Amino acid sequence: MLAFVIVAVFIAGLMIGRTPEYLGKKIESYEMKMASLMVLIPVVAVLLGTAIAVLVPAGKSAVANPGSHGFSEILYAFSSASNNNGSAFAGLATNNMFYNIALGLAMLFGRYWLMIPALAISGSLVRKKQSRLQ
Repeated sequence: MLAFVIVAVFIAGLMIGRTPEYLGKKIESYEMKMASLMVLIPVVAVLLGTAIAVLVPAGKSAVANPGSHGFSEILYAFSSASNNNGSAFAGLATNNMFYNIALGLAMLFGRYWLMIPALAISGSLVRKKQSRLQ
């Protein structure tokens, strides 16, 4: 949620022509880069995992319903693993070595790697002096 607030504050600051500030601290390029990473990491985990699962024979062999529904089963499995609760559609046999490792990596990257940019943003904001409101 912090990343979306920082991106929204930055865009609002650009639209009104002022230096963006959040809680009296200036939002600069470093905070925007880290916020962008926080937004993009789960997206990359979902899309890259889905692309690999569609290309590898082990990923395609677990799909019981080939075609567009099978693709949506794979996409939902990676979306849910990296963003939500880790569930999958019933037509996808995810209890095999490929999906256990791939979905585990999607969980690792999509959920836990968000802590690094979040801590970088908070550390950067803590070091800044609070600007005076007039």
